[in-house]
Amino acid sequence: MDPRNTPGYRLHRSLTNLKRIETAGLDDADQERIEAARALLQDVSLLSQPEHSGDVGTQIES
Repeated sequence: MDPRNTPGYRLHRSLTNLKRIETAGLDDADQERIEAARALLQDVSLLSQPEHSGDVGTQIES
């Protein structure tokens, strides 16, 4: 299986691409959207890797 086809890899690539976007030339609404997307992807990244989140004993119920 190609490691680039895993959800963790795609999440990492998406976050990396969002971090590379130059927001200086964008209008305020687009800048806010990009910042919100970055924050959401970082949160998801932390949830998908619990060993790095610091909340080792935390369980998520659905």
